[in-house]
Amino acid sequence: MTGSASIKRSMFIFPAVAAVLLCVTAGCNRTPLTERTVQGYVEGEFVYIAPPLPGRLTTLFVQRGTQVKQGEPLFELDNVPEKSARDESKLRLVQMRAQLADANKGKRPTEIEAVSSQLNLARVALQFSEKELARRERLLTAKVVSVQEVDRLRSLRDQDRQRVAQLEADLGTAKLGLRSDQIAATKASMQAAEAAMTRSEWDLAQKRQTTPAAGLIFDTLYRTGEWIAAGRPVVVLLPPGNIKVRVFVPEPLLATIHQGDTTRVTVDGAAAPFSGTVTFVSPRAEYTPPVIYSRESRQKLVYMVELAFDQATAIRLHPGQPVTVRFGPAS
Repeated sequence: MTGSASIKRSMFIFPAVAAVLLCVTAGCNRTPLTERTVQGYVEGEFVYIAPPLPGRLTTLFVQRGTQVKQGEPLFELDNVPEKSARDESKLRLVQMRAQLADANKGKRPTEIEAVSSQLNLARVALQFSEKELARRERLLTAKVVSVQEVDRLRSLRDQDRQRVAQLEADLGTAKLGLRSDQIAATKASMQAAEAAMTRSEWDLAQKRQTTPAAGLIFDTLYRTGEWIAAGRPVVVLLPPGNIKVRVFVPEPLLATIHQGDTTRVTVDGAAAPFSGTVTFVSPRAEYTPPVIYSRESRQKLVYMVELAFDQATAIRLHPGQPVTVRFGPAS
């Protein structure tokens, strides 16, 4: 009786072992194809274009749903105050540049000529006083004139010398510009005027916004004539590069997904699936069991995965559109 029971037990054990070996050899531990297919949706990362300065909306160049190229105008605000400030800064800059050029110059030619004429007269007077002094000194030796007379002429000669020295210094000063400190102050004022000019031009340019990249005008938030506060978006832009697909994969499938993997994305109404690339795998679970990890609770963990597409494919997708994503090689 014991022998027949052992034979029966062996008849059941050998097929089970053979089935296990066959399952391992055939790869029964791989994730089935149906479990590698998940549902997702198209997500768009919008670019909200807003003016940094307030103003009244005068022109809206685009409409919702139109495709625009990079650099095309989007909208323009009233720019009268900025134009006035720009013109004022431009004139002030011209004034400061003229003052700096004048500071590096000497006096006018006629003023220099007047100082030169005075210097020539002083030199002639000095020559006369020197000759007169020499003549009186000879007469003093002969005791014809008094010592007081000679001293008076010597004093006049000294005054004429000082007058010549003064006019020579005045002539040199007239040929020079302002002092270095005054020139440095004038140059600093000119640089401040240039900075104000740059800022006024920037303020004027900000009243007209253009597209930072090609894309779809997803929405316009204001109408012509409305007042726009600084920093409030006027146009919502969706570049093709900002269109992606987001899916949430279960924890058992996470180990088989890597950044750069190619996926197949199916959209309702499309004749053929699209090819997408995994660009991001979230390291954080979207749902964590409240107790402890177990084999059953791990099935509840999901991780966000993002897919990107080429521009030709991205423009065919719409935010919010449901999709089906299949990871791994096509069967």
